[in-house]
Amino acid sequence: MAEPEQPDEKSTKKRRLPLILGMVGAALLGGGGFYAIWSGLLLGHSAERVVEAVPDLPDIGFVPIPPAVISLPPGSSSSHLRFAAQLEVEARETDAVTSILPRIQDVLNSYLRAVSVTELQDPSTLVRIRAHLLRRIQLVAGDGRVRDLLVTEFVLN
Repeated sequence: MAEPEQPDEKSTKKRRLPLILGMVGAALLGGGGFYAIWSGLLLGHSAERVVEAVPDLPDIGFVPIPPAVISLPPGSSSSHLRFAAQLEVEARETDAVTSILPRIQDVLNSYLRAVSVTELQDPSTLVRIRAHLLRRIQLVAGDGRVRDLLVTEFVLN
């Protein structure tokens, strides 16, 4: 039987040379990239953070809407929808919006009962439902009173 040839030392050193050169090159490029970003050469400013003046928060208030439990039609995979939200309003309008809360609840209940169960189960529908509810609430409350509707609970069971 013939013995397999053993590679000599010179050929193994030649095979390792590109690997070593590649590792050294990667380390140099990585260090250079870090320095370029850290020093701000690529971003156009130095590494010190620029502190910008943070504007004051607007004078807002929140009016909680009591949770509503909507019964869903028989035969659907879920039997109830539990919905709770808060209204973002101007602070000076908090009392006015609170006084018409029963009207707002009526609008919420009427709209949520009209939405089909398949739409309620689709996760992307919540954004559309929220927009429709906000528009209806703004019509009931009057222009400029309600800024946003924040859905805090939307559970099907």
